[in-house]
Amino acid sequence: MAPLLILLGVALIAIGLVGLALPAVPGTPLLFMGIVAVAAADGFARLSPITLFVIAVLAFVSWALDFAVGVLGARTAGASKWGVIGGGVGLLAGLPFGLPGLILGPAVGAMVFEYYKNPDLRRATLAGAGVFIGFIVGTVLKFTLAFAMLGIAALAYLY
Repeated sequence: MAPLLILLGVALIAIGLVGLALPAVPGTPLLFMGIVAVAAADGFARLSPITLFVIAVLAFVSWALDFAVGVLGARTAGASKWGVIGGGVGLLAGLPFGLPGLILGPAVGAMVFEYYKNPDLRRATLAGAGVFIGFIVGTVLKFTLAFAMLGIAALAYLY
């Protein structure tokens, strides 16, 4: 049973790491589940409930920030509700185009929807830039918290 849990945990961690770069895949929750699976393989001997709780909080904060930072970036740049909706539509439309579509799709979607609502190119461009900057900041925060989660788990196994 333990080797299967370790294998499952490593697979979930690997998928979670890939998911950090893809907005549609819940990277940090998968990382957390992988860490829990690996910890369960040794009967939670190295990862205490407090350590797992801290890792769970980091996973939740990362997941919440992933959603909130893009919207916050758009709103800070002056996007209306239409610009924020356009960012979500652009994300879905960008999925078939791989990583470039995932990065640029939300920005283009926010620009198009913002421009449709109010034909002011400057405002629409700011909305798109806000979504793009929010995406970049959110991705950096997501990666930082994910590697903090992995670092905490690794330290528990090293010491």
